[in-house]
Amino acid sequence: MSASPPQPQAPAKAAALPPFTSYERFIVGVLAFLQFAVILDFMLMAPLGAMIMPALSIEPSQFGLIVSAYAFSAGASGLLMAGFADRFDRKRLLLVFYTGFILGTCWCGLANSFESLLAARIVTGLFGGVIGSIVMAISTDLFPPQMRGRVMGVIQTSFAASQVLGIPISLFLSSHWDWHVPFLALAGLGVLAGLVVAARMRPLTGHLALAESRSSPWAHLWATVAQPRHLLAFAATGLVTIGGFMLMPFSSAFIVGNLGIDLHSLPTVYFATGLSAIVAGPLIGRAADAFGKFRVFVVGTVLSMAMVLVYTHLPPVPLALLIGVNVVLFVGIFSRMIPFQAMVASVPSPAQRGAFNAISASLQQLAGGLASVLAGHIVAQAPGGRLLHFDVVGYVVVGTAMVAATLVWRLSRSPGRH
Repeated sequence: MSASPPQPQAPAKAAALPPFTSYERFIVGVLAFLQFAVILDFMLMAPLGAMIMPALSIEPSQFGLIVSAYAFSAGASGLLMAGFADRFDRKRLLLVFYTGFILGTCWCGLANSFESLLAARIVTGLFGGVIGSIVMAISTDLFPPQMRGRVMGVIQTSFAASQVLGIPISLFLSSHWDWHVPFLALAGLGVLAGLVVAARMRPLTGHLALAESRSSPWAHLWATVAQPRHLLAFAATGLVTIGGFMLMPFSSAFIVGNLGIDLHSLPTVYFATGLSAIVAGPLIGRAADAFGKFRVFVVGTVLSMAMVLVYTHLPPVPLALLIGVNVVLFVGIFSRMIPFQAMVASVPSPAQRGAFNAISASLQQLAGGLASVLAGHIVAQAPGGRLLHFDVVGYVVVGTAMVAATLVWRLSRSPGRH
């Protein structure tokens, strides 16, 4: 009896997506707001700098120290906390650090001197720098892999929401009252969010029953760092972050100095870009769950690489064309970040998620700072305000994206996924 001929395979279809329960929707919303608050607090300093420097009679170098103090303290706190991150109920840990973050933000709203504001930013960074890693650990504990793309899609939109909603509202408050008011308003909203978390979020203690969580903090930290698969994920995280942050510090100067866009049109560019990212984020997360996270990551990588080259080589263009290019560029960046976060969430075991995410958050802070420094050493400014060598920054971003994609490919094929 002859063997039957092979049947043609049907094309790949989107996987059926399990729905969220009402409690899961609540958790996703709360985690997204916490991320929004932390990101907005970090981003507030730059637009308020024009008001803070004359109000406190400080030099630009002192203001730069205030801004960088948050990033350095956040990076240090993540590393210091990594060994202890899996030894406590994640809800309790979140509330402790969120309380410290709110107190630091309130301190910023009351600061009236350079020294006081610098100390307030250090305290805010020490607590706020850990919140993102706890949010990631909670989202991984509560949601299975087939739902994490959608979860990360909503959480990652907090960056865009801070641009579209947070910064314009904060600038309105500061222009009508005082630069302290946005920090005090954010602290007030944070208190309400903290009370909601304390009242409605259930304890998260499942990881405490695992043996790895009961080891000494330093042994736990070393066990998390020493795993080759974790090191691969850390390297990919650093490269993805560097590629994402190199363009940001000089984008406004490039738009005004090179593309001839009026300074007053910048809010329109950022508003349109942020609004599109808010819409695209959940859709990208849903696509990652339905079609495969690595597949969507590759599509996002190719799209973002192409748009980075287009963006960094733009001649003077109309405002509408710039907005279109910017929107497609950020859709490509989000199409990388969202599936990447969902994939990396599956790397550590439940007993090491807190430590892994704390180290990863510290690396993101340090990589973001390194990206700004590297870009600053590449670009130069001509006397007329035009940026020089911005295209070289684009080439470096494309190079890091290619190396990061290779590492993520190895990560997706390596054994030991949890």
